[in-house]
Amino acid sequence: MVKFCLFCWHSQFVEDYEPTKADSYRKKLMLDGEEVQIDILDTAGQEDYAAIRDNYFRSGEGFLCVFSITERESFTATHEFREQILRVKGDEDVPFMLVGNKADLDEKRRVSLEEVQNVVEQWKVPYIETSAKTRSNVDKIFTDLLREVYKRKMSDTKMVNGPKSKCGKKKKKCFIF
Repeated sequence: MVKFCLFCWHSQFVEDYEPTKADSYRKKLMLDGEEVQIDILDTAGQEDYAAIRDNYFRSGEGFLCVFSITERESFTATHEFREQILRVKGDEDVPFMLVGNKADLDEKRRVSLEEVQNVVEQWKVPYIETSAKTRSNVDKIFTDLLREVYKRKMSDTKMVNGPKSKCGKKKKKCFIF
């Protein structure tokens, strides 16, 4: 099972969503022919849930930081979330994606692609735009991040297990998703 921290994600689009409480979800996805279960925490950015958020940051293996392209303050808040994640994880290379939501409302955009690109280059993270309303790229952000988590686990396991043995076989590895 992989734990994700995510802000503002739901499997169904809700027109008048009021982000007033923390919520958690468990979702199963198919990734390269395997069923993967992920845990998702949606704090909707509420400061009241800082302790819960830190616990999820500590145990999380991948992070999606979602902002609205139509709300500048949500983009600004991603900086603080990223800093909190890095502080709690103590790891600059943790799998992380920046996600701009509401791509279907490009005419109401308040965060330019140039601004986002500057942050993405500085953080060295992938960026993708989604639309919860049209479901554009929603599944893609999860599968892309899961692949990053898997690559990280493979890399960590190779470091622990060492190189191939003399007979050419790799040592047995265990992955828990």
